[in-house]
Amino acid sequence: MSLLTGSTGASVGPVGEIGAALYDVISIEDSEELHAAWLGAAVPALFSESPYYPYTSLKYHTLLTAALLDNYRAGAGFEDLYLAVGCGDEAEVVPHRTVLSLPGVALHVTSEPDGRPAAGLGAVPARSFGDVWARLPELPFDVNRERRWRVLDAQLRRVRSWSVALQYVEEYVAALGPAVSDGTDGASGGESRDT
Repeated sequence: MSLLTGSTGASVGPVGEIGAALYDVISIEDSEELHAAWLGAAVPALFSESPYYPYTSLKYHTLLTAALLDNYRAGAGFEDLYLAVGCGDEAEVVPHRTVLSLPGVALHVTSEPDGRPAAGLGAVPARSFGDVWARLPELPFDVNRERRWRVLDAQLRRVRSWSVALQYVEEYVAALGPAVSDGTDGASGGESRDT
């Protein structure tokens, strides 16, 4: 169920087509190709993590799990992890650590923010995306100049579930246009936020 529109994904297409699309994103053997496929996939977003949590996203739950696992395998503990923001040239996809990739914007869960604006996840696993989002020193959206990004920022500060928040950002940007433009509409990601 979409947090943005309230609609469900049940009317997307025939079950066979959905099943085939799901098979396409789970049958890839190369881990980097698999990660890239999940970042761009639409069908896994049609499914929630559980029928009891209809706004959650299987797509983003899977990407978050992969990011945590990759960091843990590299020796990082949860207390070492950050939500890092990449905009423009910094919006590259980092295999297994990028959890959201849109034109000009990427969010990463990583122990190595590499100079990107970042906020620590905390000492222990918690479900509050909004708390971490509110601590970011810079946002990937120009909240100082465009109301649409202030609305998105306000909503993200309220959302506790990580998969819900990431799915919401994807749908919001798809509905209202790219977060980073060519400069013709005044948007420029990475503006410092007023706190």
